[in-house]
Amino acid sequence: MHNIEISEVLNFPNDEMDRLKDLIETFNAHREKNEIKNRYYEGKISLDEVNLGIALPDGLMKLEIGCAWGAKTVDVLAGRSMFDGFVGENGETDTEIDSIVANNHLIDEYIKACRDELKFGCVFATLTDSDEGVKIRFHSPLTAAAKWDGEKGRIAYGFAIVDTAPDNDHNWFPTEINYYTNNEIWVLTKENDIWSAEGYPHKMGRPLMEALIWNATSDKPFGRSRIKEPIRRLIQGYVRTVANASIGLEFSTAPQKYLLGVTDEQFDAVVNNKFRQYVGSILTSTTNPDTGEKPSFGQLQQGTITPHVEMLRMLATQFSAATGLTVTDTGVVNDANPSSSDAILAQSQTLVATAQQLNINNGIGLRSIALMALAITYNVSLSDLTEDQKAIVAHFKNPAMPSVAVTADAAIKIASARQGFSDTDVFLEMLGFDKADIRRIKSQEGRARGMQLVESINGDNQ
Repeated sequence: MHNIEISEVLNFPNDEMDRLKDLIETFNAHREKNEIKNRYYEGKISLDEVNLGIALPDGLMKLEIGCAWGAKTVDVLAGRSMFDGFVGENGETDTEIDSIVANNHLIDEYIKACRDELKFGCVFATLTDSDEGVKIRFHSPLTAAAKWDGEKGRIAYGFAIVDTAPDNDHNWFPTEINYYTNNEIWVLTKENDIWSAEGYPHKMGRPLMEALIWNATSDKPFGRSRIKEPIRRLIQGYVRTVANASIGLEFSTAPQKYLLGVTDEQFDAVVNNKFRQYVGSILTSTTNPDTGEKPSFGQLQQGTITPHVEMLRMLATQFSAATGLTVTDTGVVNDANPSSSDAILAQSQTLVATAQQLNINNGIGLRSIALMALAITYNVSLSDLTEDQKAIVAHFKNPAMPSVAVTADAAIKIASARQGFSDTDVFLEMLGFDKADIRRIKSQEGRARGMQLVESINGDNQ
């Protein structure tokens, strides 16, 4: 995606046009940095970026070194943020909100959105009404931008690219953009290089756009990326070290040898058949008739990749400290790798705490999305929702991801101390059953109780 350029939009208010231009300027200013973060996530780091100009020759700049550390930084944390739907104040799920979650595949979409959030620092959710019901879509900062309202603590206005098309040079540019304000959604479409707008009013009193934000600060309300500059420097160090190790291994495979005191003919024979000389088991030579010197053969000391391995271990330890991942997640084995299950659990506590923080922040954003979706569904404003509807909260699974044996043991202990706990769905979930299994268990239990009741009645009539 290239920079967006829109100078004029037909049927579009002048004040909104000024805001849109401001947004486009912000989008274009951040586009290159966001593409760099995306590239590091994909592991596409060229040697030109990491070369110090000392050990890596220019002829090897096309050498490709894969590195998954960028993806690990994002995916491992995102994998511990497991959104599981919404729960009402009475502990039950709301039928309407469950329908919205199911129709929009919100649980699956959240997984992708969470990765984009951690990759770029934020991700934008937009809501629209349609004949099939409310539609919720997520957009990364590569396709959306917004301005923050510090007073209200939410988005003031924003846009999301809905559709694109290539030009003659196969560069992709937007052809449809949704622009979100407090009272309208403006649909901007491009036809024959002319932009036009059409407004669709709504009752929300705020933009139908919500941001899920990671690691926000007072001066960066839209958060900070997990693949920030220090992390990228460590990834560069990994790529550079592996490249140097690969080159060093080539020299170790073919050690440098020398042959002194040979004639010109013997020298030419050796030079012209280097590979045969390397793989041959016998190397012969006669005395140099010009000098009377006997040729002497020797081999230079082979290089070792041990320093490179030590450097990788140091980088892995630094990367682990900077990201909260365990050293095991880096794929580098060293003394910091845990040697027992307790040590592994202890080393992951930082990551678990980070995931809990992520869940708290995203839970607030998901609740706002759900409330706006309900308001759109019932065609009311946010203030007109019932107290029960406003009481919904997002539910996440335990980011510590304890084993089934641990949770089952805890469930049994709780059931022995709290009467009736064993009859709840939570008890069955802690035993390791998913929602489908719980439905089957309850259905079959109900059928068994019905059969017992029928048998009891028939026994009393006889």
